[in-house]
Amino acid sequence: MTVILDAAEILDGAGNLTTAATWHRVCPVEELEVAWGEAALIAGRQVALFRTAPTEVFAVAQQDPATLANVMARGIIGSRGSRPTIASPLHKEVYDLETGECFTNPELTLEAFPTRLVDGFIEVEL
Repeated sequence: MTVILDAAEILDGAGNLTTAATWHRVCPVEELEVAWGEAALIAGRQVALFRTAPTEVFAVAQQDPATLANVMARGIIGSRGSRPTIASPLHKEVYDLETGECFTNPELTLEAFPTRLVDGFIEVEL
């Protein structure tokens, strides 16, 4: 039997169909301001992008885990020690931009996505 898979679909070790993570080119890094968030629609998902340094960009889910509102791109960028953070604009929960861990409420987690810069463009892996 021949199985034709979508480019983002793979078979796991047990032969079950799963979705593979895929890199998506979003925009030139220069289009994002440093220390400012922007929302992007990537493969049907709302993602919040944060450029914290000239060549450092983080991507997290746009949906606030506490309220389910799509507002994280309007959050406040900061840090806890050496960890870059984003504070929700609604209830001010503070999340680690790299891991999505919530520093103020351990029951919450913000989905975080890998990013990379390729030829001056931001790419996000979903």
